[in-house]
Amino acid sequence: MEAKQRELLFKLTVCNGIGNLGMLKVLDFSMNYNNCTDFSKEEIIQIAGITTYQKLFSKSWDHWSNNPEKTQEYYNAHSFITILDPTYPEYLKQIYNCPVLLFYKGNIELLQKKCISFIGARAASVYGINVVRQLIPEMIRHDLTIVSGLAKGIDSVSHQVTMQQGGHTIGVIGTGLDICYPKETAHIQRKMMDEQLVVSEYPNGTRPRKYHFPMRNRIIAGMSLGTCVIEARKKSGTLITAQAALEYGREVFAVPGNLFDAHSDGCHGLIQDGAKCTICPQDILEEIQLFSI
Repeated sequence: MEAKQRELLFKLTVCNGIGNLGMLKVLDFSMNYNNCTDFSKEEIIQIAGITTYQKLFSKSWDHWSNNPEKTQEYYNAHSFITILDPTYPEYLKQIYNCPVLLFYKGNIELLQKKCISFIGARAASVYGINVVRQLIPEMIRHDLTIVSGLAKGIDSVSHQVTMQQGGHTIGVIGTGLDICYPKETAHIQRKMMDEQLVVSEYPNGTRPRKYHFPMRNRIIAGMSLGTCVIEARKKSGTLITAQAALEYGREVFAVPGNLFDAHSDGCHGLIQDGAKCTICPQDILEEIQLFSI
């Protein structure tokens, strides 16, 4: 991919007032016109279909355009791939509104591995933690990379168990890579940046916002062959990820729990709706056609 296309996508990503769908429209337009990148601000507004946030985008675009040295310095402070790069995950590319750009720290080659996501309650019980410890080692033995969201509870336990077992894991976060949220998992994030991989569609300095996390969840589901849910309430962010996986045509696995524990209500609902009832590693491996008798 030409350097100018890469620079344009970065500049659009750090601008306020334009969303990922708008950036995808600009990229599509560019590719249909000989990879043109020399767009005026007004042309980008028109191509991307920016309406409500025109003033916000205009001000942000002018800020970066009028400060080329600052823009270049900010550009150089990031490692990232775009949807046009060969290292961009093929499964993620297939989803609706796939991120045009992914910032990363760590081993970028992990994006080429076959992945399965493990997600669940932030307030994980001893039961939920033990389930993670039972399921993940067999995933690692079948060379599956574990994806999760670096949240408290099942997410962070999944990352930790994977590293303890000598496997590979990818964390997807809803902030800039220079920000650790929540603070309780900061040590895991730093370790993964050194030894594994952490990715985000948000540039450095981006603070956590409520709407960032459903966006993050689509990446977790989109990167993965399947998603395993361990402990989830009926109305939880975990179920957003599971729903995204279903929409993308991916497998969804749900671990049953105590009938009288609200932390398992979401899993039981998924099972009733057709998710694979998962009580052992083979339940997962058989469905993604990696388990051999």
